[in-house]
Amino acid sequence: MSGANGLSGGDTAWLLAATALVLLMTPGLAFFYGGMVRTKSVLNMLMMSFVSIALVTVVWLPAGYSLAFAPDAGGLGLIGSLKYLGMHGISPATLTGHVPTLLFATFQLTFAIVTAALISGAVADRTSFAAWVAFVPVWTLLVYAPVAHWAFGPGGWFTAHLGALDFAGGTVVEVNSGASGLALALVLGPRLGFRKDPMRPHNLPLVLLGAGLLWFGWFGFNAGSALGANGLAAAALLNTQAAACTGMLGWLIAEKRRDGHATTLGAASGAVAGMVAITPSCGSVDLLGALVIGLAAGAVCSYAVSWKFRLGYDDSLDVVGVHLVAGVIGTVLIGVFATAVMTGGPHGLLHGGGLGLIGRQAVAVLATAAWSFGLTWVIAKVIDRLMGFRAPAEHELSGLDLALHAETAYDHGVVHAGAVHGVGAATSHKAEVSRS
Repeated sequence: MSGANGLSGGDTAWLLAATALVLLMTPGLAFFYGGMVRTKSVLNMLMMSFVSIALVTVVWLPAGYSLAFAPDAGGLGLIGSLKYLGMHGISPATLTGHVPTLLFATFQLTFAIVTAALISGAVADRTSFAAWVAFVPVWTLLVYAPVAHWAFGPGGWFTAHLGALDFAGGTVVEVNSGASGLALALVLGPRLGFRKDPMRPHNLPLVLLGAGLLWFGWFGFNAGSALGANGLAAAALLNTQAAACTGMLGWLIAEKRRDGHATTLGAASGAVAGMVAITPSCGSVDLLGALVIGLAAGAVCSYAVSWKFRLGYDDSLDVVGVHLVAGVIGTVLIGVFATAVMTGGPHGLLHGGGLGLIGRQAVAVLATAAWSFGLTWVIAKVIDRLMGFRAPAEHELSGLDLALHAETAYDHGVVHAGAVHGVGAATSHKAEVSRS
């Protein structure tokens, strides 16, 4: 049931499903990243994503949501007020559009969670878990919430003042996490053996499983951002599928021409690059635009991931090469491919819109990158000074799983949690040996 100015049951049902889909992206990211690291640190990589779910939740709902989505404080579009601190004044009957505000806040929470988790890929294999636990909530409130307000919040300066378009988070999620990941990678420094040791992914099937879960969840991410079960959601879903496929093909073609073979890691990475690029533009471009944007992102990112070796920054799992680069491509190309049919007004260069929208999109990208990089650098430096952000060298060499979590992912194929807790360890080991 729905009313002209009231709750829509259909829109609410769709956003409930989309929220669950986006939350699934963080476990999917954990598997994607977990398969890409070396065996000795896979559990640490998984934990950095999973603990982000808890850390972001406990700061977003009391404070982060208000900073991002409360009415603008000061009229400049820079930050939300404290009106909704502790979800004050929001009841089950309170609506955002045609859906409950409590649901909208939870949907946006899942965006904040996956954005924080994305950053971990830039500093894989060498990060102190305690420092990561301290970093995530501070980063969420000081870096993520303001950018979310700029692009998504009422009176945010990207939309209300600049006139830039970002449908589902090219600036908020992709450029934000990529620039922050670069800052964190520079503060921590490269892994031991960077440029010398191959550091190949230990489990490519796990990478593909993670990519598949991300692909599945991304439909909630993009189509859910329509906040309704409507034609715009359908168009965003279609564009997401199209860009993911051309992103994969673009990466594989570039990889085949450059290296002589197309790889499973390339297929997974290309699909992710295509979905990253279409995230800001899925509600602004038509099918042709989506196909081209995905293709461009896949091809360019296949080369961008090697920049770290030339420039000397150790972006372990290519957060910069995929999320920052593809996020920039997708956000700026809105200025080329946007159609008035999709946007309801602004249109890009190919549809007679001139260069103005390209310029506005570029300003939004540069502002996000500068804010995210600069403030993340400061936060990381402070945490590094107070407690040390990088794991000790001996832990990095032996593996973070055993050193930081007292367990390993691969011990006769199982994790012997009993050995950590002192319960049933011998029985568990004997049972496993008998099955081997």
